[in-house]
Amino acid sequence: MFKDNITSLRKLHGMSQEELADKVGVSRQALSKWESGETVPDLDKCRTLAEIFDVSLDDLANFESSENLGLEVAPKGKHLFGVVTVGDKGQIVIPAKARKIFDIKPGDSLVVLGDEGTGIAIMKSSGFLDMADKIRKGMK
Repeated sequence: MFKDNITSLRKLHGMSQEELADKVGVSRQALSKWESGETVPDLDKCRTLAEIFDVSLDDLANFESSENLGLEVAPKGKHLFGVVTVGDKGQIVIPAKARKIFDIKPGDSLVVLGDEGTGIAIMKSSGFLDMADKIRKGMK
């Protein structure tokens, strides 16, 4: 997990081991040992790595691409909650983790937005109305 995440994030950001080691303040050999799983960095170095890659510390340490459709660690605040199946009447079940992060409870009103080029988005209606009100006030 951890060693694979460091390696894939480094490559995703187009960095060599030398470049990343310089940013973290360690030798290339130390970084190589982290990527091989021979050693692990201390908490301060982990925090620095997470900041460089703009990912959470938890995702840096625990993210498993095999559980997330083979995708890489997402930036902070971005989530892939998995795949849902659309029922006969168009209903879906919002994954529990998404409901927890976005504080969605039974009875909440949601707005479904769509763009034919990019897809569908769902957000709490209160957040949407607050945003629409700010936009409306900004236009005056």
